[in-house]
Amino acid sequence: VFFPASGYRDSSNASLYNVGSYGYAWSASAGGGSYGRGLGFDSGSWYWYYYSRAYGCPVRAVAEE
Repeated sequence: VFFPASGYRDSSNASLYNVGSYGYAWSASAGGGSYGRGLGFDSGSWYWYYYSRAYGCPVRAVAEE
């Protein structure tokens, strides 16, 4: 599985951050309230995160067979 280190888009100024260094992807699990849950990673580790849903993080498409 390939996840690009695409960074994220900031909710307050629409600037891109961490492109090429960190990757983020929203999960299907809600974080509660105005937060979403997702997967974050860099070259050596991964972690779950909670971000405001106003942040622009990628969504990984999954095809059903």
